[in-house]
Amino acid sequence: MGREGMRAGDQDRQQVADQLKSALDEGRLDLDEYDERVQRAYAARTYGDLDGLLDDLPGTIPVRAAQVEPATQAPSPVAKGGPDAPRRSGASGMFGVFVICTLVWALTSMSSGEMQYFWPGWVLIPLVLAVLAHFNNRGKRHH
Repeated sequence: MGREGMRAGDQDRQQVADQLKSALDEGRLDLDEYDERVQRAYAARTYGDLDGLLDDLPGTIPVRAAQVEPATQAPSPVAKGGPDAPRRSGASGMFGVFVICTLVWALTSMSSGEMQYFWPGWVLIPLVLAVLAHFNNRGKRHH
């Protein structure tokens, strides 16, 4: 069986439709011709059905000249931050914000000569909630 008889996939049809949309945006196709070609692209079953839809458009690769590539293997979960990947708690960043706010509070209290209202305590609330959520979720993770 030749390439023209091979079944086209959803990604092949979408790629042709995207290239047709670009041609419409550039003014190379009018709306009626674009609509007709997109309908043909989405109705295509084989590469032969997709042939000819892009041939007269510059800067596009006709489907019959494109290479059929095997599907790529998905990266491992560890590489993408999957369930086995080491995790950092958002609490470390919140703790840094709390420390900076406390330093600002301390400097303003010292410069005024009296203890000011301890407003960094409000920044401490999300930090405590994040730490509690972390410990609550530890036992629920699937290994």
